[in-house]
Amino acid sequence: MKNALCLGSFDGIHNGHRNVLSVSPEYRRVVVTFKAPPKSVLSGEASMIMTLDQKCEALRRMGIKEIDVLDFLSVKDMSANEFLKMLLEKYNPGLISCGFNYRFGKGGEGDINLLKDFCDKNGINLRVCEPVKDNQTVISSTMVRGLLQNGEIEKANEFLYEPFSFITEVVEGDKRGRTIGFPTVNQKYPDQLVKLKFGVYKTKVEFDGESYIGITNIGIRPTFKSDYIISETYIKNFSGDLYGKILKITPIKYLREETKFSSLEELKRQIEIDLKK
Repeated sequence: MKNALCLGSFDGIHNGHRNVLSVSPEYRRVVVTFKAPPKSVLSGEASMIMTLDQKCEALRRMGIKEIDVLDFLSVKDMSANEFLKMLLEKYNPGLISCGFNYRFGKGGEGDINLLKDFCDKNGINLRVCEPVKDNQTVISSTMVRGLLQNGEIEKANEFLYEPFSFITEVVEGDKRGRTIGFPTVNQKYPDQLVKLKFGVYKTKVEFDGESYIGITNIGIRPTFKSDYIISETYIKNFSGDLYGKILKITPIKYLREETKFSSLEELKRQIEIDLKK
């Protein structure tokens, strides 16, 4: 069975990515991707839709057994032709599948035309996927990031293989929540992920094989300021100590913006309103 190379960053594994990954079963799919999207590495801006671990796990759930993760810094200075030669020697592909705007080589000098010439010369089938659109808008990782940054979590999730989520350890907080009857679990929001619009979300909370509904504030807590982006979650119908546990938080719906409260009593009243929502 020949290899089908599926090339791309696959950040978020949105509808367009899934088109690239949908190759004929006569080929063995090999995903060639990066630890982080090249744009993110070059700009120095942490804005991934999913971590590398999340991406690889999702790809495996899609039935892809071979995933080769490249360090972008190790290939960014290769010429386009050197990059293609590396693909040929390392993977011996029978087919290459990529998106319409795939670029490669130093400075992104390589394009689809160069890739087509390379495939023709080496007897490799080429599958270039046209853009997938929502109305007239091309679905892309950049588009999805914009939705997440704007609080349009429901819309963003329509295009992703799995709803946006983050998985981090519970850290010790200041324990104010328990004084008003709404104890929360605190987590540092992952540095590498795209920054969600600050505010309060209805969330799905998962740990120890169980799933709960929660209300999560993501931001810097204007009432009691934090030095980092923090996720504070009140878990409905749960009580117990979760310090040190790893929780998966999946935002479902954006409820409201972050608000600075003048008192704990005012905060308590707002949480009660959020719960009713």
